[in-house]
Amino acid sequence: MDLTKLCTREVVGIDAQSSLRDAAALMCDEHVGALVVVTGDDPSQVVGVVTDRDLALEALGRGETRADVRIGHLAKTPPMAVRADATLREAIMSMEEGGVRRLLVVDDDGGVVGLVSADDLLEALSEEFESLARALRKGISREKSERSVVSVPARTRIMYPAFGTLASQ
Repeated sequence: MDLTKLCTREVVGIDAQSSLRDAAALMCDEHVGALVVVTGDDPSQVVGVVTDRDLALEALGRGETRADVRIGHLAKTPPMAVRADATLREAIMSMEEGGVRRLLVVDDDGGVVGLVSADDLLEALSEEFESLARALRKGISREKSERSVVSVPARTRIMYPAFGTLASQ
């Protein structure tokens, strides 16, 4: 599977020297929960990823809201990434290994082509399970239509006594 198909939004980048307030405003404006933090160089280089959770827990929760704190200070470095042609399993293993909920998706040259979240992977897995469930139901229907019903002689129904009584035969 090409992981870029799971990347439903454009990657939103922010300069590492931007303020925490600017990062929060950009997340709000773009309706995203993560930003790719980049250098001001040309071409810019990825230095990390920062999430809304990072802003809430690391900045607000620890009181790091001073004007001199830059978003680059909160960025998770090095950022975890997977190749665009990685399997769902490889992406999940990368998330587990890095203890992250989002991964950069990169092409063969290392260029960022997307960002995939744990939610994206869960959705893809659920679609796979749904396909498997349809295949199983289809197999049962096929078996029912291809096989004749075998008549089984009637047998005596076994009865279990109510709790607290002895079985009698």
